Amino acid sequence: MKKKLFIAGGGYAEIPLIQAGQQLGYHVITSGNRIHDIGHRYADEYHLADFSDKEAIYTLAKMLEIDALCACCNDFSALSCAYAAEKLGLPGHDPYGTALIIHHKDRFREFAWKHCIPSPKAMGFHSVADALNSINTWRFPLIVKPVDLSGGKGMTKLTTPHQAELALEYALNCSRSKRIVVEEFIEGTRHGFSAFVRNGRIVFYFSDNEHYYQNPYLVSAASTPSIVPKSVEKTLCVESEKIAQLLHLTDGIFHVQYILRDTEPVILEITRRAPGDLYIQLVQHATGVDYPSYIIKASAGLDISDLAQAEPTGFFTRHCMMAAQEGLVKNFRFNTCIKDKIVESIIWGKVGDRVTDVMTSKFGILFLKFDSMHEMLEKTEQMQELICVTTE
Repeated sequence: MKKKLFIAGGGYAEIPLIQAGQQLGYHVITSGNRIHDIGHRYADEYHLADFSDKEAIYTLAKMLEIDALCACCNDFSALSCAYAAEKLGLPGHDPYGTALIIHHKDRFREFAWKHCIPSPKAMGFHSVADALNSINTWRFPLIVKPVDLSGGKGMTKLTTPHQAELALEYALNCSRSKRIVVEEFIEGTRHGFSAFVRNGRIVFYFSDNEHYYQNPYLVSAASTPSIVPKSVEKTLCVESEKIAQLLHLTDGIFHVQYILRDTEPVILEITRRAPGDLYIQLVQHATGVDYPSYIIKASAGLDISDLAQAEPTGFFTRHCMMAAQEGLVKNFRFNTCIKDKIVESIIWGKVGDRVTDVMTSKFGILFLKFDSMHEMLEKTEQMQELICVTTE
């Protein structure tokens, strides 16, 4: 009888994790509160359960008598899995209290400043009134955000104190835990650093460049190799190992989002689950490393001792298809200069779909390979015009 792997989620981003689990011999079970999510079609079994509800995930995992647990590409899922794994005595996950430090922005900022880890100056608040009382002592511009959301949800950039009250109320209303963080606005180029921790040391890392479209806080594309100097990657390895050792992190993925200010990285976010939008496929295309499989192995407490550093073997981009205007999707238009660069695609959008939010709506993901760094960077910045979702 096959062992049971429970993935707390089942969207398109989880498809590689589901397939990796099956290739490792597991009976894969997914969950979520949207029964039509694409990933569930690939799983061996599906149960209706909100992955952001830690008690629901624990109860379901216990009932199913699972052997291994893996988070989907969402921080709420990572927290629920840490909680359930701790209660069930399953390996591959940090203690729940540690997961809260990693995934809640106010707790991580406090931890980072206490231990001199480069991150924005920040303060956390439970109320708008408390935040307003201190905000005039800050130097503008500032960023206001919920402590527990990603993808730019609930975020506002403040350039004057007059904007503060509405921004604070907006962030607080968006937050599930009703906590917000106010932090300094950092100028620079934005990047990702996806690594694997083993015995407190970084044994693999992957660097990218982040690209944005209409939403300045939602990554619409990622490209690799990164433009950052090797010295920056070395600094990130040192800081990541410092965090891993201070928090006694279990073996597994350690994904960092940061801003390169001049020549120094400033860490914005850390997560211990797979990044979204099929990022793990970008790693696999660029390096040949079976990233989904290693994420499953680590989450299940299996051996990852054969994972070693591998550099990108070409110039790759992961691109999210997004529309410029609201309306009904008329067609998907591909410029002739880009068609032969596509190495893989998954498109779930259809003609006639309604676009209600151009800031977040995605209709497909493509992976492209280019002939040079210059071509990669130039074409990636033009991608929303070269691969266009037209509406009417």
